[in-house]
Amino acid sequence: MLLPAKAEVARQLRRYRAWERVMLASPHDRTVRATFEDSGYTLCVLMGKRCAREAADAAERYLRSSLAGYLREQDGRPQPGRAARRAPPPERRSAAPST
Repeated sequence: MLLPAKAEVARQLRRYRAWERVMLASPHDRTVRATFEDSGYTLCVLMGKRCAREAADAAERYLRSSLAGYLREQDGRPQPGRAARRAPPPERRSAAPST
């Protein structure tokens, strides 16, 4: 899994939050709203999320945690070393008669 540089995530998150404040101050300004939505889209692409709020939350978690910690908490994936071990597959025997 490729992850973006933390500096870039921080920069895009700051941009998103700044445009969020401007948009909340003037919600009827179409230019402001479009720029805010663009910043949200960029954050979504960067963090691999479909919703700007989820992307902002993921970015904040990513910036707070170590790389390993962030990967462990993503999508409920099993943590390394904690996955149940699988039993070896049963021995297969051919149904064809031996000659």
